[in-house]
Amino acid sequence: MESAMLTGSLGLGAGAGNLADHAYATIKQQIFNFALMPGDLLSENTLSKTVAVSRTPLRQALQRLQYEGFVLAIPKVGWQVVPVNFAKLDELYDFRLLIETHCVAQLCSSPACHPKIQAMLTSWDIDQSMLPSVGLGVGALDEGFHQGLVAALGNAEIIRTHADITERIRLVRRLDFTQQNRILETFREHTAILKSILNQDSAQSQELIRSHIQASKVKVREITLAMLHNARPTIEPQAITDGDARHNPQN
Repeated sequence: MESAMLTGSLGLGAGAGNLADHAYATIKQQIFNFALMPGDLLSENTLSKTVAVSRTPLRQALQRLQYEGFVLAIPKVGWQVVPVNFAKLDELYDFRLLIETHCVAQLCSSPACHPKIQAMLTSWDIDQSMLPSVGLGVGALDEGFHQGLVAALGNAEIIRTHADITERIRLVRRLDFTQQNRILETFREHTAILKSILNQDSAQSQELIRSHIQASKVKVREITLAMLHNARPTIEPQAITDGDARHNPQN
């Protein structure tokens, strides 16, 4: 719906809108996969060739990404992937904490939701030998766990707000799983949270989710741009930025 509204506001037809959607999804995935790094300057010329769209749908895609907070428009310079803003991340993590502590407390007193929690437990209460290896996929599993907790409660507005926060912290959140010991801790903590809900122990479940999220928040604050660069995929997609973009993004 939002994409259609943006397309209409720019006077573009359905074909241009589809191209803009394609460009939007491609660039956004490049950001989440660390092929485009926070602070990178973007060349419209290079982007247009890489994403295989013309300037008009490309700019529409970039405007949408700007609206969502993933890129910045810099007057007389061009576009930039939004640099890491730790103050903003702290605010988002604090908001997430409020949502998830509320959800686990409500789930403790909602036995009708417990079959969903029990199903989640089978995926997390596993032998250490079965743990996944480090990589971006573990971050996706972690997102699924927290989204599953919120979804189990069934409040559509909370689900929507939590999903927005999840997307905005995704880039740095996935760096939380670049060490195997952190993955082991996460599986154990998730298991403990789920079991406390099934035991209907509201105080314990809230304390567990609070300490779990705060530990992740501290880890995020330790992230530096050097760490972000080390998190690039071993085999990268064709780079969207180039040397010229860093000097003249509009070329």
